[in-house]
Amino acid sequence: MNELHWWTAYGLADAIRGREVSAREALEHQVGRIEALDGPINAVVRFDLDRARADAAEADAAIARGDELGPLHGVPITVKDSYQTAGCVTTSGAPELADYVPTEDAWPVRKLREAGAVIVGKTNLPIWAGDIQSFNEVYGTTNNPHDVTRTAGGSSGGSAAALAMGFTPLELGSDIGGSIRVPAHYCGVKGHKPSYGIVPGHGQIPGMPGTLTQADLAVTGPMARSARDLENVLKILAGPDRWNTPAWRLDLPERPIDDFSQLRIAAWLDDPYCPVDASTRRVLGALVEAIESHGGRVDVDARPAFTLEKVDRVFKELLFAALSGEFSPTQLDDMARLEGDDPPTHAARSAAARHRAWLSNNERRLQIRERWREFFRDVDVILMPVQPRAAIPHDHSMPQWARTIDIDGVERPYLDLFGWTGPAGAGYLPSTVVPAGVGDDGLPIGVQVIGPYLHDITTIRAARLISKLCGGPPRPQLAL
Repeated sequence: MNELHWWTAYGLADAIRGREVSAREALEHQVGRIEALDGPINAVVRFDLDRARADAAEADAAIARGDELGPLHGVPITVKDSYQTAGCVTTSGAPELADYVPTEDAWPVRKLREAGAVIVGKTNLPIWAGDIQSFNEVYGTTNNPHDVTRTAGGSSGGSAAALAMGFTPLELGSDIGGSIRVPAHYCGVKGHKPSYGIVPGHGQIPGMPGTLTQADLAVTGPMARSARDLENVLKILAGPDRWNTPAWRLDLPERPIDDFSQLRIAAWLDDPYCPVDASTRRVLGALVEAIESHGGRVDVDARPAFTLEKVDRVFKELLFAALSGEFSPTQLDDMARLEGDDPPTHAARSAAARHRAWLSNNERRLQIRERWREFFRDVDVILMPVQPRAAIPHDHSMPQWARTIDIDGVERPYLDLFGWTGPAGAGYLPSTVVPAGVGDDGLPIGVQVIGPYLHDITTIRAARLISKLCGGPPRPQLAL
C-alpha cells in the first residue's frame, strides 16, 4: 500500500476490482501524496475532490452490488487542463478562462469516465497549450521533477510531471508539435502520439469552448509510466468522432511482439540539420547496442526518401498555420506584411499564410506521407530522438520564437526543439516516447518509436520492449 502511487493504472484497477484496496483508499492516497509533494513542482493545479470522492464511493458501491465494471474502474487520475471537465474550472492556462466551468466533458474525458476512471483534478500547461514550457498567469510555472531549474516541457508538462512524481498512474495529453512527446522525454515517462484522426478530441481548448473544428496535426493521446497502460487506454480513446459515428469503425493492426527479433528496426539518431548533443548521442547509441545484444537488428543507415530539413520546413509551415486561430484578422494582416528571415518573423508570416500557400504545403505533406509509406514496406519501426537535448532551463522571454537553446555550448534557435518532432507530425504517424537512459547531467533522455500510419499498437509494443531493456522510468529524488 505504501507504494500504491507507483502502481500502473491497470494494476490498480485489478486491485480495486479484487477488493485489495478500495477506490476511496486509492483516491485519498493520491490526494495525500499530491498535497505533500507537489509544492516545488506545481503539476496538479486544481482539485475536483467533491465529485472525485462521490465517484470513488459509487465505484466501491458498484463493486459491492456486483455491477459490470469498466477497465479503469475506480482508478484516480489527473487530466491536462486543456480538456473541459464538467463542473470543474478549465482554463487552458488563459486568464480569460480563469473562472470558466464547463457543463460537459470533452470527448476523451467522457471516455475515461465511462471506463471507470475517477478524475482527481487538473494539471498545468502553457497558455492555450502553445509552448514547450508549461507556465501561465493563472497557475504559474511547472518545474521538472528531476531538476526544478528546468522545464517539465509543454504543453502537457503538468501531465508528465504528475506521472514522474507518482501523483497519477495515467494522464490525458495532447500533441500538435510535440506536446505529449517532449514532456515525456523531459520528465522520464511514456507518452503516445496517436496516428492523426483516430482519437476524437472534441472539447479541448483551444479552440474556444463550443468549437467543433479538429485542428490540423493535433492529436489526443495517453501518457503513463507503463506501456501496457498506453496500449489499453489508447483502445479506450480511439474511435470515430461525432461526424463519423454512424458508420465508421476502427480496427488497429496488431500482432504479438515478444522480442526484438520480431521487428525490423531502423534508427535515425542524428543529423547535421538538427544536431543532438553528446549525451543524447551516447544514450541513443547505447540503446541501439543493447537492442542488438538482445537479438535485434538495427539498420542505422535506412532513411525515408526525404531530408530532415525538408520535412522540418514543411511541418513548421503547417504547424504555424494550424496555430493561426489564436490571432485576430487584423493581427494576421499585420503579420503577413512583416519582412525578415529571423525565426519569429518567419513564424508570424507562416501563421498568416494564404490558403493557397497551405494547399501547397499540404501537397508537400502528402508527398512526405507517401515516402514514409514506401519506407515502411521494409521497416516496422524507426527510432529517432525526441529533441536534440534533455530538459532545457526555464526561459519565459517573449516572443518565444526568439529564444535560443544550448547544444553542447553552441547557441541554436528555439525552433530546433521541433526539429525531431516534425517527421512523425507531418506524416500523421504514431510515435511512442519511452525513457532510454539519463544524460551526463542526470536528466532523462527519451527516444521516439515511430511506425506506419495506424500501426500504433506496434510502436507501443516496441516501446514496451525498450522499457524492459532500459529499466523503466527513472524516479526523481523529490518523489522518493
